[in-house]
Amino acid sequence: MALDDILLEAEEKMSKTEEVVQHEFAGVRTGKASPALIENIMVDVYGSQMRIRELAGITTPEPRMLMVQPWDATTLHPIEKAIQKTNLGLNPAIQGKFIRIVLPELSQERRQEFVKIVGKMTEDGRVAIRHERRDALEHLKKEAKNGGVSEEDLETAEKEVQKLTDQYIARIDQHLAHKEKEIMTV
Repeated sequence: MALDDILLEAEEKMSKTEEVVQHEFAGVRTGKASPALIENIMVDVYGSQMRIRELAGITTPEPRMLMVQPWDATTLHPIEKAIQKTNLGLNPAIQGKFIRIVLPELSQERRQEFVKIVGKMTEDGRVAIRHERRDALEHLKKEAKNGGVSEEDLETAEKEVQKLTDQYIARIDQHLAHKEKEIMTV
């Protein structure tokens, strides 16, 4: 494998890690309603586990309200139970064929809990990026040992991997700062 391929692969994996962290952030609640808040909650239906987004349409008719409209009316109560079991502090209410979820105002304590949760997600993302760096460096050293690469090229490639690592960790930190600000804004 050429050095450029190793670098491209490392960058691609780091980019995917960044996307995963951003998607996890979307599930953390702020003051406004977002379908991402509940779309990945697992529901026991049809003898298996399915995500709410696979069972229903989720809309936000008002800034602090979610509406869940199951495609099959028999899944209404299991979806309600699954939402109640989560640690999101939500109170779903069945109204006809819909589930209405009004988001309560967040207390300062709850906001700080969410900031801690987001901080842990960020650290997990940083660790994943560092793992990608380690894997890329191992690949580079293996290439050098096999003989196809000069010491100078290896050193340049290692610096490039470190630069990518720093760049993606900085991006995740920017996402964290933005999300913290969003959570703490009353």
